[in-house]
Amino acid sequence: MANSSEIRPRVLIVGGGFAGIQAAMHLAGEPVEVTLVDRRNHHTFQPLLYQVALAALSPGDIAQPIRALFRKEPNIDVLMDEVVAIDTAAKSVGLKSSAHLSYDYLILATGATHSYFGHDEWAASAPGLKTIEDAIEIRRRVLLAFELAERQKLETGSHPALNFVVVGGGPTGVELAGAISDISRLYMQRDFRHIDPSKAHVIVVEGSPRLLAAYPEDLSRKAAEELARIGVEVRNNAHVTDIQPGFVVANGERIESVVTLWAAGVQASPLGKMLGAEMDKRGSIFVDEHLNPQGHPEIFVCGDLAHAVENGKQIPGVAQPAMQMGTHAAKEILADLAKKPRTKFHYFDKGDMATIGRHSAVANVVWPFHAHLSGFPAWMAWLLVHIYFLIGFRNRALVLLQWTWMYFGLSGGPRLITGSQKLPGWPELTGSGRAANGAPLDVNSPGAVEGPLD
Repeated sequence: MANSSEIRPRVLIVGGGFAGIQAAMHLAGEPVEVTLVDRRNHHTFQPLLYQVALAALSPGDIAQPIRALFRKEPNIDVLMDEVVAIDTAAKSVGLKSSAHLSYDYLILATGATHSYFGHDEWAASAPGLKTIEDAIEIRRRVLLAFELAERQKLETGSHPALNFVVVGGGPTGVELAGAISDISRLYMQRDFRHIDPSKAHVIVVEGSPRLLAAYPEDLSRKAAEELARIGVEVRNNAHVTDIQPGFVVANGERIESVVTLWAAGVQASPLGKMLGAEMDKRGSIFVDEHLNPQGHPEIFVCGDLAHAVENGKQIPGVAQPAMQMGTHAAKEILADLAKKPRTKFHYFDKGDMATIGRHSAVANVVWPFHAHLSGFPAWMAWLLVHIYFLIGFRNRALVLLQWTWMYFGLSGGPRLITGSQKLPGWPELTGSGRAANGAPLDVNSPGAVEGPLD
């Protein structure tokens, strides 16, 4: 730490995601006092959250305690707390614990959360995927659907159709759909006696004319073809107007769904409102070419929380630019301390990629060469990139080992169900072959999956 006679600038970083961690790493060992605040004690590698949600990986494989990352850096403090107020005039923030922290520089990198476009009541029926907690809840629902179907088939001779609906055809939606198809077709088929998990039906509901709208058209088409190959149904130009337990309404049609997942929209962290700066409709803060909100050169906004524009286009809110923004913010602070001029932020776009089930992906490669990859070559590129960017040797080794076991041994990951054993919309049995509403459950009823008991 600093000597008592030495006054060092105080840098407060809010958020332990990609941007916050990168900023802290670049300030480690520098002549500043850093405090990193996050309401969770761990950093999550969000691009692999869907693999936790579909039981391919365990939460600990993609998460790392923030405190452990900086245990050897004496100029970095880590606090598990939540910012509830920002006083830009006094240069201080208020925490949920009632403590107050002052700062000379403030880096805001609190990311984004789900946006249900004004229908927050849909959240209970269609969870999104942003945190470890979200992933565990999705895993619970997906696995529980198969368990309840097995139990109901044994008791009554039938069960509701195993329809899984994913709302949103961006990278998260495509990856969730492919992973659900994989787990039902490849990894669970031999685990059940009375149902056939491979008959599960996955439906992607996308409001735009094509999947992966931000990707080149040829990759979008390849993604649709790969999903069709593994049995995933894609409905484009389908606008969701209602989500209830057990069904989704899109373009006026009711789609039965045992599990509905939300991957259609995001909104910035509510922290932006505390700053009092100009925001866009998603709640992201408009920043200048140095990542500062207007009139506040001591404040840097990074990641999903920043509305940054380059070459007339908004920089996407994904991991790659977030990491670069965190690094840039740290370098700007160090430039100030060295009395050097600041530099403009430039987003170095290396490309985008998304997996589509086992051994398949699409990749729009920009660096080190321009190429559109699909199928197995894209999947290999995706695997190497994600292993490289995982934080910590232990995490890299565990994930690589688990993937090797799964993809070559056809053995699934940790399929553990925790929490409630109730599923929204699933008919509750009374023990008499009838649902809780008294309706008989007939093996020949619509939506039932037929077949003799073993």
